[in-house]
Parts: sequence; C-alpha cells; structure tokens
Amino acid sequence: MEKLVFHLKSSILYLIIFLFPLFFLPITQEFYLTNKLYLLSFGLLVVVVLLVVQLFLHKKIELKRSALDVPVLIFFVVNAVSVVFSSPNKIQGVLNLGTGLLPLAALVVLYFLLTQLFKKNGLFNLFSIPILIVSAFSIIAFLNPFAKLNLPAPLLFLKTFSFNLLGDALTTALFLGFFVVVFAISFISFPPKLNEKASPLRLLPFVVILLAFFLNMYQVVKAQAVKTPPVSSSYLAPFSYTWYSAVEALKQPREAVFGVGPDNFSSVYNRVKPAEYNQTPLWNIGEVAQSRSYVLGLWAETGLLGLLAFGLLLFVALKEILSLSEKGKSNPLLYLYGYLVAAMFFFPPSLPVLFLFFLTLATVAHAKEQAGLTYDLQDYPLIYGGAGALALVLVIGATYLLGRSYLAEWYFKKSLDGLVKNNAKIVYDNMRQAAILNPYIERFRSNFSQVNLLIANNIASKPQDKLTDQDRQNITQAIQAAIAEAKAAVALNPQKASSWENLSIIYRNVINIAQGAEIWAISSYQRAILLDPQNPVYRLNLGGIYYSLGSYDEALKFFEQAVILKPDWANANYNFAWASYQKGNYQQAVNAIQNAITLIDPQKDRTDFEKAQTELEMFKTKLPKQEPPATESAQPSTLTLPTPQPTLEPKIQLPKSASPEAK
Repeated sequence: MEKLVFHLKSSILYLIIFLFPLFFLPITQEFYLTNKLYLLSFGLLVVVVLLVVQLFLHKKIELKRSALDVPVLIFFVVNAVSVVFSSPNKIQGVLNLGTGLLPLAALVVLYFLLTQLFKKNGLFNLFSIPILIVSAFSIIAFLNPFAKLNLPAPLLFLKTFSFNLLGDALTTALFLGFFVVVFAISFISFPPKLNEKASPLRLLPFVVILLAFFLNMYQVVKAQAVKTPPVSSSYLAPFSYTWYSAVEALKQPREAVFGVGPDNFSSVYNRVKPAEYNQTPLWNIGEVAQSRSYVLGLWAETGLLGLLAFGLLLFVALKEILSLSEKGKSNPLLYLYGYLVAAMFFFPPSLPVLFLFFLTLATVAHAKEQAGLTYDLQDYPLIYGGAGALALVLVIGATYLLGRSYLAEWYFKKSLDGLVKNNAKIVYDNMRQAAILNPYIERFRSNFSQVNLLIANNIASKPQDKLTDQDRQNITQAIQAAIAEAKAAVALNPQKASSWENLSIIYRNVINIAQGAEIWAISSYQRAILLDPQNPVYRLNLGGIYYSLGSYDEALKFFEQAVILKPDWANANYNFAWASYQKGNYQQAVNAIQNAITLIDPQKDRTDFEKAQTELEMFKTKLPKQEPPATESAQPSTLTLPTPQPTLEPKIQLPKSASPEAK
C-alpha cells in the first residue's frame, strides 16, 4: 500500500509537469495560463492528500534538506507579507497570474515535493514530447490554415493568428528559448556523428523547436513596430517606465519596505509615466497591469524586502550551481539558470518562466547530496494524527476556495458567450453568478455594472408615453445596481484609475435619467485624473460632460489639456475646436479643426475627413479671412462630440448612497 501511494504521488507530479505546457481549456476568459494555474493547484492538492495518507500508513516524516530551502521559504513569506500589508485587493493579489501569491505558493509546493520525492536528475526530459507539440502548434498557428474554415463556436479560437498553447508569442518564445539552450548544451556535450543513421532524427526535434522559437520571436519583434491600436499582446512597454515605477516606490517608507502590493503595479506606473507615454501605442488601451521586467515589477510590488529576498535566492542558487562545476568546466545548469535570470530581468512576469525557474531550483537541489532527517512518530499518535488532520482541513478549505474561484471564471466566460449570441439573459445571469461566487474580482464587478447600465438604458429608450410605473421601477433598480457594482470595484482597489473611470461612465450615461448624476460623474473623473494624471482620455471625457451640460469654459479647459497631452489626437483637437466655436473664439476653432483634419487619413477615415472639412468651412464663415492649414502626420481617428443619452422626465431620485463618496 505504501509503495502504491508513493508511485501515485510521483506519477501525479510527473503528469503535472508533462501537461503544464499543453493544458488549456476554452471555458474561461483566458484559455491558457488560468487553466495551467488551476491544473497545478488542484494537482498538488491531490499529492498533499496522498502525503497525509502516507503519514498515517508510515507514521514517519522523512525530509531532505537543501541550501535552497530557506531562501525559497523566505521569498514566499515576503510575498505573503506584501499581500497582507500592501495589496488593496488582497484576493486579486493572491490570484494574479503573474505575480500573485497563489502561483508562487503552487510553485514553492512543487519545488518542495520534487526535492522530497524526485530521485533522478532529468526533470526536463519530461518535456520532450510536450515541447514538440507546443512548437508544432506555434508553427501551425503562424501559418493559420484554419482562417477560412467554418468552425463550430467552441473551436473559433483556432482561427486566431495568435493562438498559442502558452498564451502569447512572447511567453512561448521565452519557454522555447529555454529548450533551445537545453538542446544546444546536449549537442555540445554529446555531438551527433554524421555517419550514424540516427543523427538526422536527433536533429529534427531541435530544428522544429528552433523554428518555432524564431517564428514567435518574429511576432514579438513585429509587435514592437505597431504604431497604432490595436496593440498586440506581445507589445512591450518601454523598460524605462518600469524602472521609474520601481524607484517611485522608494519615496514612501511603507511602499519602500513592502511595495505597493501584488496586482497593484498599475497604481505606481500611472503616477510616474511621462507625457511622452502618449506617443507610444499603449496610450489609450487602459492600465498597464504588469511591468516590463519581472524583477523590477517585484521591486515595485513587494518593496526592498521582496527584492532582497529574491536576490538572496538567486545568490544561493548561483553559489550551489558553481559548487557543482567540475574543475575547469562549467555546469550546464549554469547556462539554463543564466537564461532564466535574464528572462526575468528583461521581460514581464510569466507563469511558464517561473515554472521553469522552480524546476531548475529543484534540479539544482537534487544535483547535490542532500542531508536527510527522519522523525519516527510511531509512539506519538496525537502528533501525526493532528498534523494529518490539520493538513486535510487546509486541503479541503483550499479546494473549496479554489473551486469557487474557478467556477466564477467559468460563469464569466459563459456570460461573454452570451454577448456573442446577443442573449441578454445569459449575459446577466452568468455575470451575476460570477460576481456572487467571487465578489473580489474587479473585472467581474465592473462588467456587471455595465450590463446593468445597458438594461437601464434599453428600458429608458422607450417612448416616454409608453413607460409604465414598472418600467420606471426597473430603470431605478438597474441604475442602482450598476452604480453599486461600479462602486464595489472602486472599493476593492481605490488606487486603480480604471475603476474610477468605469464609475464615472456609469454616472455619465444616466445624467439625463437620474438627478445629480452629472456631479458624481465629474467627481469620479477627477479622481481618475488624480490617479492617472497623464491620461488624455480622462480629460477628454470630463470635458465632454461639461460640454453636454453647456459649461463651455470648463469643457474648453479639459479639451485643451487633452490636446497638450496628445497633440496628434484628432478627436481632442476636434472637440477643442467645437468648444472654442461655442465660446465664440472662431479663429481658435478654425486652427484646431484644421489640426484635426491634418491628423485624419482620408483613405481610412473618409467620413470623418469630409465631416471635418464641412465644419471647417462653416467655421470660416465667422472669420474675416482664411488662414492656411497646419501640417501634421495623419493618424487614425474617430471624430465624436458628446452625444445625448436616453432622457427620462421626471428624473429618477437616487439615494445618497449612490454618490461616489458614500461608503
């Protein structure tokens, strides 16, 4: 029985490692890394249960010790402390796929299980087949043979050019690059002999992996050349901004020590990004949730404690690897270790890269003779019984919480599928269920607020004479629910400008329906601007609220600020022109709309171009003479002025609790 339990533990660990690069399910919003994390987490919980069974059968605890054990534990504890003391939204600080505590906890547990149970070097041999499959999928996705096929809805992701078993081109390139190094070391150590018939077969896997690596790197490099949205998921933010964010965290004692907390990188990033950021392709795609560099992001999120703990781990690991090197020769592990450290220094957080890093640490621990400790608990039933019971309670609790979290992701994906089917009931019911199962995820609450807003606007769009008392009641309930969900997202992390923006969007859309909504919308946008001062979109939208209210002085001020922050944005110039026109400053209006026209590509945006040209001629009728247009480079644009929302008379009276300041 004991041998069976041991083999089961080992087999499950090997299966986890084997499946990790391949595993994905199209039942969550993010197919790849989310499912890899839960595969890892649930699989390790099963192994822990088997360890408890073994404890009851064997009544002994056998431990192997490595010099890496303490640094690994210190690194984990420091991250946990940062979540507790610094993360505004602690649940997202745990669940974040890049720097969250759950991925780190799973990898730390995997490390210790491998050091205790794995008896051979060669962990990376388990990847022989998976890495070839990943490479083959990358090559097929690059060729995109499914693009013109009619596939069923569950398989539509196969038509995506960027489909990848590891999530995106950058992550795949980094993962494959590791095995390019593995193969290169193998060929250097055991060069193939050309006179052997098997040598071409030995080279074939390396060629496939190398080709896939270069194809993914090509996509990454190509993404950097993107000048206009949409930006590829492989686009990398400038490295300097991440450096500024890490240094910014030093300015406040608490943040200097503990950081701003995992899942909160965007709060410090928005504080330090300069106006030049608006000339990058990232300027209007929302908040940057992760850093360009894992190490610098770790510094910003976990502070000096996290940086020192990680530095200690890297130092001890390097020392152990160097001690394994033969005289006059370097250990092959040194090259793999160096590759992973470089990847973590220069590229964003990546669960697959961290997975390889902890597997490498486990391999280093096994490469040296490990000291063993045995505790015979035969005569202490209370100790092994209590320890086993406690472990089972923790496993049951973790399984329940992880199960709720994963089920919430599943319901959220079902709600998104409802959008594709244009079925409002599916969208509403499943998004509501996701928010109930895991109310601490900001995107669940923000999206649910938008769904409630859509319901309210759809009802309010009816002709006024056909609105019943029940309709007015439904509108009130939907608006209150939209505001409550948006405020809940803000409460989860008041430091995120995007959550304040979402709240202000809710208020802005009910200005003509609910009394006082315009004041709350303005207040929310002001909070967003304080948190993200270089964002021209927030200032344009705030100016739009003032414009729709007829407050042209205030509108002009914020439109002008948007133009200053991003001079090559056609819509900012266009709105500034109209606010100037409404104020009677016709010369300024003509200059601004001329600037807008020069920023529009007439080939791509013919309607906008002609519209602006017509309005320019109208503006010129107010001038004594015509001035020549300015010259600028053309940019994609969509010219819009604030548009009226559905109107309800008399307006709904919302409770004071609906205001952004109310708790």
